[in-house]
Amino acid sequence: MSVPGRLARGAFLGAGDLQRDRELACDAVVIGSGAGGAVVAAGLAERGLSVVVLEEGPHATAADFARRDERWSTPHLYQESGTRSSADLAITVLQGRSVGGGTTINWTTCYRTPDAVIEHWRTVHGIDALTSAVLAPHFDAVEERLGIAPWTGAPNANNRTLLDGARALGLDVAIVRRNVRGCVDSGYCGFGCPYDAKQAMHRTYLPDAVEQGAIVHADVRAERIVVERDRVVRIDAAGVVSGTDRPTGVRLTVRPRLAVLSAGAINSPALLLRSGIAGGPVGRRTFLHPVIVVAGRYPQRVEGWVGAPQSVAAHHHLRRGPDEVGFFLELAPVHPMLAAVALPGIGTAKAEAMAELPHIAATIALHVDGFLPGDDGGAVSLRSDGRVRLDYPIRPALARAFRASHEVLARIHLAAGADLAATSHTPRLEIRREADLVALDRAAYGAHAHPIFTAHQMGGCAMGPNPETSVVDGHLRHHRVPNLFVVDGSVFPTSLGVNPMESILGVAHWAVERVAAAI
Repeated sequence: MSVPGRLARGAFLGAGDLQRDRELACDAVVIGSGAGGAVVAAGLAERGLSVVVLEEGPHATAADFARRDERWSTPHLYQESGTRSSADLAITVLQGRSVGGGTTINWTTCYRTPDAVIEHWRTVHGIDALTSAVLAPHFDAVEERLGIAPWTGAPNANNRTLLDGARALGLDVAIVRRNVRGCVDSGYCGFGCPYDAKQAMHRTYLPDAVEQGAIVHADVRAERIVVERDRVVRIDAAGVVSGTDRPTGVRLTVRPRLAVLSAGAINSPALLLRSGIAGGPVGRRTFLHPVIVVAGRYPQRVEGWVGAPQSVAAHHHLRRGPDEVGFFLELAPVHPMLAAVALPGIGTAKAEAMAELPHIAATIALHVDGFLPGDDGGAVSLRSDGRVRLDYPIRPALARAFRASHEVLARIHLAAGADLAATSHTPRLEIRREADLVALDRAAYGAHAHPIFTAHQMGGCAMGPNPETSVVDGHLRHHRVPNLFVVDGSVFPTSLGVNPMESILGVAHWAVERVAAAI
């Protein structure tokens, strides 16, 4: 085992670079390389601190993404090979697992944290340090670094259906902002950009960190954060065979002065639990923006696998009343594998549904959880073998929102010219005209009544001033372990009502000074 020492120069290292057990000492270890971890790693390295980043997924690049192959990308770049789900199998969880985390495979939709959400955090959850004014310069900085700007290309036919249908119904709808430079509109954002146009972390902040001396270890899973006398003293980690969960048998021990946990909602609370780091509601109040889909079949070809996957969004239904769950609307791309998972039916029914794919637009509703009294979202815990368990009950208000969003999406498809709007119930409900909407009243909504998805995970390590009701304080420092910070989407005390990536980026950029000052 090598003698602990300072880092000499930066590098991206993979499974093949860890051939024997190794021990490192550093100023800061960052666990996770997504939107939170990458920004913090770059900021600390820029300040002259020695930084080690641990990422359990592979280091994939444009050469890998050029395959444009769902069969390769899904098992290599997604948690649990794209099969992560809630414990009852009712909710499919799409979550990144590679260098760059979710930023490598997301659909590039960027929003600042809404002012109303930040105000809710202040008044309900006691978070005073974060305000819109405080975060504004940090959003400015990440937007400049990542080229975040309104999409100037024409919406593809898939997104055009939402734009046209919402406008026809008088709903608020807008072009989104995207973190791209030189985008060629290929439509393969969800499998890693083969043109390096997406300004994900593996192209931006992680190279920034490496240039300043950071070491990024891909294919290394942090297994335990070891705490002695209320301080992190080491991270026990293990190499994994690239693109799998199989251990290589090689160990890595990191002895940092300070640790930053940025493994994302679900994995960050799970690692705290696995490490025996108690205190506060670890794993509880986990939010998912639960997603339902209504497909529209159009006479013309839509080919929703071509073009920017998300360029239009509608936030008209965010506030539906004091006792109702709001939702917002976007488009999902309809690549064959993702569509096959989402579309109902088996055998002949599935084949018939897939045959219609070139004419299908898949509009989704994302439901804003965590704001109603008693809406505590879900909970992350550990199974007996240490694997992650996610429980997420579908409460009555959320089921009512599913019913409402189904109707809104069906109306939008009809207004945009679809000859059929179909739910994902089995058998599916087919809406061809206004009079058919009554069928939605007879349908069931909730777990196992229809597919539910999430591509946005938040909460589980909530920030707040009270150690009994939060895991980290208002500066993201763990309440009981002063040299441990959590910097990722798990610290949000509610969901956001917008895609979370830019919120994580902005909060991480703000957090750098707080973390650096603690070393």
